[in-house]
Amino acid sequence: MGLFDKIRGEFIDIIEWRDQQPGVLVHRFERHEHEIKMGAQLTVRPGQRAVFVNEGKIADVFEEGLYTLETANMPILTTLKGWKYGFNSPFKAEVYFLNITEQLDRKWGTGSPIIVRDADFGMVRLRARGNYSYKMSADKEMISRLVGARQAYTTDDIEGQLRAKAVSSFSDAMGELKVPILDLQAQYDEIGDAMKTKLASMFDGLGLELLGFILENVTVPEEVEKAMDQRASMGAVGNMNQFSQYQAAQALRDAADNPGMAGNMMGMMVGGQLASGMGDVLKQDNPTAQPAAAGVTCPKCSAVVAAGAKFCGGCGTSMIPEGAKCIKCGAALAAGAKFCGECGAPQQVKCVKCGADLAPGSKFCGECGAAQGEQ
Repeated sequence: MGLFDKIRGEFIDIIEWRDQQPGVLVHRFERHEHEIKMGAQLTVRPGQRAVFVNEGKIADVFEEGLYTLETANMPILTTLKGWKYGFNSPFKAEVYFLNITEQLDRKWGTGSPIIVRDADFGMVRLRARGNYSYKMSADKEMISRLVGARQAYTTDDIEGQLRAKAVSSFSDAMGELKVPILDLQAQYDEIGDAMKTKLASMFDGLGLELLGFILENVTVPEEVEKAMDQRASMGAVGNMNQFSQYQAAQALRDAADNPGMAGNMMGMMVGGQLASGMGDVLKQDNPTAQPAAAGVTCPKCSAVVAAGAKFCGGCGTSMIPEGAKCIKCGAALAAGAKFCGECGAPQQVKCVKCGADLAPGSKFCGECGAAQGEQ
């Protein structure tokens, strides 16, 4: 500093921060050898706070207003300097002005996607972005820990750390809340609140107060977006059978407008599908229609045999299930037969006491417990 600046500094008795910049959080007032005259005028404008520092120790703090510096309004500095009987000569002290206005619309976002686990889509890569606002709060901690001997401290000096912490809190919030990917858009406020809670203590430790935090948007990869669209479409369709019939009708109309071979083939295929669908509709409209007789397959030659037939018409194999025999004479019985075709004996046994139906060979009644004797 030149001689002229030194002389001019000795006569200047106004301490203020005029050209306050929006991005500057802390500004150190420059004075030759930090000399300040006793009785100097200190001006602290709205949105500012002035802090006096003596040999690295935080001394007196001045809020918004106009002050005449004297020992009466600098009690801490007076004690540190040992001014017991008044003091009128210049003294040395550093003066820092703090910008305590709210820093609005500070952006944050994921530089690279984070990976979360989702119940529907498995491992999904997410990107997120938003904004936040804050202001200076604990001025002593800010100056002691972050400013040091620097002349100025700006938002650029700290917001890289703040944005990195915001991304970390987003990852933690997604892991703890376990919000399904399909429900993300309806949960932005809840996720943002959880992130703000996590970030508040970190901001406080840096001498800042987190005032607002917003999660603006979360994006997923293109393939996940397509899968989400397909799920939404399936939910909108509802009845898949009716939708298939509708698609077939649309395809038939398109094929009719195409005179080419492909169009004719498509028309035939769609016509077959429609015929099958119309057959189902006709069955619903005509409840008296009888279904075709059902048959069974011969276990030896695989020929179709009418239900109830005792022998196969193709190879003569018996169609009576093995093991079905008369309980009296032992002759083979047809499936479901209630009487023997050889001796006429009934195949259902009843209790001799209460008349309840018994399984063949039962020695006691399951209803009354009576002994049945030989049957």
